[in-house]
Amino acid sequence: MELSGKTKIDDLLKAYPFLMDFFINRSPKFKMLQSAVMRKTVGKVAPLSHVAHIGGIDPGLLLSDIAAEIRKRTGEDVVIVQETGPSEPVKDAEARQEILKDIIRDLHKGVNMAALKQRFYELIKDIDASEIAKMEQKLIEEGMPESEIKRLCDVHVEVFKEALGAQEPPSAPPGHPLHTFMRENRAAEGIVQLMKSILETLCDTPDKETFRQQKKDLLELVDTLSAINLHYLRKENQLFPVLELHGISGPSEVMWAIHDDIRQTLKYARAQVAELQVPLVYGTIKYLLQSIVDMIYKEEHILFPMALEMLTDADWGKVKRGEEEIGYAWVEPGKGWMSGAETAVEEKITAREELTLSTGHLTLEQVNLLLTHLPLDLSFVNENDEVAYYSQTKERIFPRSPGVIGRKVQKCHPPKSFYMVQKILDEFRAGKRDVADFWIQMKGRFIHIRYFAVRDSQGNYRGTLEVTQDVTGIRKLEGEQRLLDWD
Repeated sequence: MELSGKTKIDDLLKAYPFLMDFFINRSPKFKMLQSAVMRKTVGKVAPLSHVAHIGGIDPGLLLSDIAAEIRKRTGEDVVIVQETGPSEPVKDAEARQEILKDIIRDLHKGVNMAALKQRFYELIKDIDASEIAKMEQKLIEEGMPESEIKRLCDVHVEVFKEALGAQEPPSAPPGHPLHTFMRENRAAEGIVQLMKSILETLCDTPDKETFRQQKKDLLELVDTLSAINLHYLRKENQLFPVLELHGISGPSEVMWAIHDDIRQTLKYARAQVAELQVPLVYGTIKYLLQSIVDMIYKEEHILFPMALEMLTDADWGKVKRGEEEIGYAWVEPGKGWMSGAETAVEEKITAREELTLSTGHLTLEQVNLLLTHLPLDLSFVNENDEVAYYSQTKERIFPRSPGVIGRKVQKCHPPKSFYMVQKILDEFRAGKRDVADFWIQMKGRFIHIRYFAVRDSQGNYRGTLEVTQDVTGIRKLEGEQRLLDWD
């Protein structure tokens, strides 16, 4: 028989099943060939030259050893045919996914970055954003903790950086949500550059007095940079829910966790600048700026290209609706783009139609007015854990936007809060608890957050009501007030 670097591993194993043990003994990496999934994907398309790179073995040496094993076991004469020119990259989508996952698994095990880059170049060469997103999604589904993917997120990007950098940057017309995101990124880069220039003037003299002279400018820039939270909130509450409808949630969870790191670092940076915590503040600000720059890269080379590829015009219309309720960072959206897709119009009770309630009658308009005039924020999650309603009060304590309606409530919280949210829902559903209380201090205000199990007259669980109230003023009340104090 003839043997070359282009010989498919699956064909070889079908002809000579005994080679399975041979491969496994040569490298632990070849144990993957025992997997039915790997045989149906990588095995079908991967030539021996690619298999050699996966196992970290010189292709020529592997061919010689395979030929020797076949001769020893069968007595057949094996001719090794030398290849000319570079091997073709793997094109099969499933096989590419398996190879990518294997590269990332090895990365997390500490395999040398240069070797993994070489393996990527030899086996795949190019990559698109959706492949990276799907790969991370699959790794999470297969058990790799989201926190572990987040920990090495920047290193993942480094493996694929050359291939990602060769792609055209995403673009969209003015008014399109993506166009607004990109404009905000350009504004963020400008603020980052201003902060870097201040740090450069201070780097050789990290003493408090010199730092004090730049304190005012740095505080203003940190406060200005904090508006990036609006950029992240629109991603979390408008873009991520629509991506989830297309089965993409893993990468969103990883990004959300990084958003929270940036938010926390912004708080640290502001406090350290205000308190002249030199030289600690230098490291904090440098980490902050690099984290923001890295997030911009991930957005524009992975998230946004993937979103453009996967989302329809109607999807982008959903992303756009509700953006204004959250707000924009430093820029206003352009004019011109409008979603051309027609959206289905749901039948609604007319505003004047009267609703018969357990203790009276109200029109739909009156119900809405009552809910939006309460001095607290309400959110309701139905029995399927889907956000069904939130009250759009004038000054919501925590932002909400239409993108959350119909979304699983677990996805509406940062990944680090998932366990707590799920525990509350499980206890309410099981009938073990009826109330969960929390209180936090935020921007000088005391916020009381309460969750109530909602049950029907038969005691069946029908959902969870969240009530959030600013009780700062209430906590200060003393004595009595029985008379009207209007001037």
